[in-house]
Amino acid sequence: MTPVGTEPELDDRILGGWLGRIAGNMLGKPVEQGDLWTRDRIDRYLRRAAALPLTDYLPEPADEGLAGALRPEWRQCVRGRIHGSCRDDDVDYAILGLHLLETHGFGFSTEQVGDLWLLRLPYLQTFTAERAAYRNLANGLKPPLTATYDNPYQEWIGALIRADAYGWTSPGDPRRAAALARRDAVLSHTGNGVYGAMFVAALIAAAFTAPAIRDALEQALAVVPASCRLARTVRRVASLHATRLPWEETLATVAEETAGLGWIHTVPNAAVLTAGLLYGDGDFTRTIALTVRGGLDTDSNGATAGSVAGVLTGARAIPAQWTDPLEDTVRSAVFGFDGVRISELAERTVRLARTGA
Repeated sequence: MTPVGTEPELDDRILGGWLGRIAGNMLGKPVEQGDLWTRDRIDRYLRRAAALPLTDYLPEPADEGLAGALRPEWRQCVRGRIHGSCRDDDVDYAILGLHLLETHGFGFSTEQVGDLWLLRLPYLQTFTAERAAYRNLANGLKPPLTATYDNPYQEWIGALIRADAYGWTSPGDPRRAAALARRDAVLSHTGNGVYGAMFVAALIAAAFTAPAIRDALEQALAVVPASCRLARTVRRVASLHATRLPWEETLATVAEETAGLGWIHTVPNAAVLTAGLLYGDGDFTRTIALTVRGGLDTDSNGATAGSVAGVLTGARAIPAQWTDPLEDTVRSAVFGFDGVRISELAERTVRLARTGA
């Protein structure tokens, strides 16, 4: 494993990953419905509130009509109303990944991932591919059948949002992170659904040592098949960015090329994530703001972008408007973790990253 500076630097970067994931998730949560909250509609909402450029959590809706279009959780996720993070699966799975590694170590099996779901995660707090896999587990099926039987969501974004813990605990070692994420992902996903998890785990691991986000993306692309649609789409976004095409035009171009996949599919969301990271260019606020404004699965993309950007910058460099309202507290549906301190989660993650076994 590649050393990552001093021990305080590793601590700060892992805490940055946790804070970034939670803040990005909270930013995107109110507009998490990609078929309704398009890029244009999100920006119209922000313009109406004089909140462009976006440098803080979403403003409150201007009227009841707009409030009704937001996710019900918006009251806990907008400026001035945040007191700790609200519960969300994008954070639950990061917690569950940490608990998995603490319980079973880095040699965990896919079956042990499933066992931990049944033990720690309420069925009604799972969605799409995870719910299908959970049902299959409860009915006695074993991996990889848990991913393929009666599961039309096999390439959706669920496995990708479960990958952070494997990146945080493999600093500077993207291949190891990807291998861990794959072992988790195949419980519920196939194809690009698995590649998305491997890509993000590797991206987070690479962010600890890469000199810039483009370098981290290149390292992450190396762990997935070059011909898969996920890799081709990420490279397409990177090539458009390299031509200095504006962010809006890059997303419009790739949206046309991925049309028909749906707003929760891994591939178009990977495009939004990649664009947010590249055009954000290492700036935490700009990265998560652009990613959420990109639409689709806004809370998942915001969370992942925040995790990567938080590792790149470290916790100390994340502006206070993102971290102070979190009050170092997480709500979680994972049994035994509701109300846990973010700082405690980071400390436990650091211990795993240092032992590496």
